[in-house]
Amino acid sequence: MAAKQVTIYSTPTCHFCHMAKEFFGEHKIKFTDYDVSTDMAKRNEMIEKSGQMGVPVIFVGDELIVGYDEDHLRTSLGL
Repeated sequence: MAAKQVTIYSTPTCHFCHMAKEFFGEHKIKFTDYDVSTDMAKRNEMIEKSGQMGVPVIFVGDELIVGYDEDHLRTSLGL
């Protein structure tokens, strides 16, 4: 089974964003990180896709996870 694509929309000052990225690192999960504090196109994309203005906004495949929810991430990633 192919690994699901993981994308996080984050900001450098977001504690929960850091926690999510540390979680990915601990579990050797590759992810794409978009800094929505400086990338307005990605910020608009995040809002359009999720309806959220707060971060982190995480996609595991097509599944949306708003905020840092370790249990939800574990389930979505099959950990």
